[in-house]
Amino acid sequence: MPRVTATADTSWAWPGQFHTLGPFDVPGFPSRHAHVYMPSGNDVPLHERPVLYLFDGQNSWTDWGSYAGGWYAHEAAEKLVGSRTFRAPVVVGLEHGGDRRIDELSPWEMTPGRGGHAEHFFDWVVHHFMPHVQRTFGLPGGALHTVVGGSSMGGLAALWSHYRYPHAIGGAIAMSPAFSVGGKALFPFVDSRSKPLISRVYLDCGGREGGGSMLAVAEEMYRVLERKGYPEGGLMWRPDPEAGHNEKAWRRRLPKALRFMFRR
Repeated sequence: MPRVTATADTSWAWPGQFHTLGPFDVPGFPSRHAHVYMPSGNDVPLHERPVLYLFDGQNSWTDWGSYAGGWYAHEAAEKLVGSRTFRAPVVVGLEHGGDRRIDELSPWEMTPGRGGHAEHFFDWVVHHFMPHVQRTFGLPGGALHTVVGGSSMGGLAALWSHYRYPHAIGGAIAMSPAFSVGGKALFPFVDSRSKPLISRVYLDCGGREGGGSMLAVAEEMYRVLERKGYPEGGLMWRPDPEAGHNEKAWRRRLPKALRFMFRR
């Protein structure tokens, strides 16, 4: 990871730098850190700047410290600085809980004893972690300024949490999402809920993921969302036919995802 500056419990964040928060004690889960990147531009004041929370925070930045390569999310955010069309978000990479990752990112049990604890974990994320980040850096809260994102299980968690906590989360970036979890339980969940008042959703998937099956399931979810009547600019489906299930593909697609999500 690039140079990290520890700034927990401070009200000021230097622009263009990383800041580390934590460790956080998460009830029922392992403790972890979060790493925050503050964009270098001052074109958007902190109290108006959008915030992107990324799951699997170990992989949000460079290849250093990552178990599968980095997303270089800070570089993607920097490309939006100074634009009249986009707003560069503050990016928060929340580390996962190691061998409890499946438990905390899946709302439904996957195999006996694995998964199904996302509700408990995200109650902490929404009601404790996000407010802490907002207070520490003087950032706004609420759906209008808050987006979540992730890949695979993180992509599943992003869309689920957006529809589960629409008052707090206004957008989801779901890359190569694991929408087949729990016998595709996310489908009736999303179908039964109204489109959030504030909602912008980005979905993508590679054609070489799961032998092509993941792409078909992700597109099926796109059709479910499409029927909810998203306006132009509110929903994006991005198939990537030659891509596999890996950080290299997600890193390549992230800049366009941010341009879609943070258009003014």
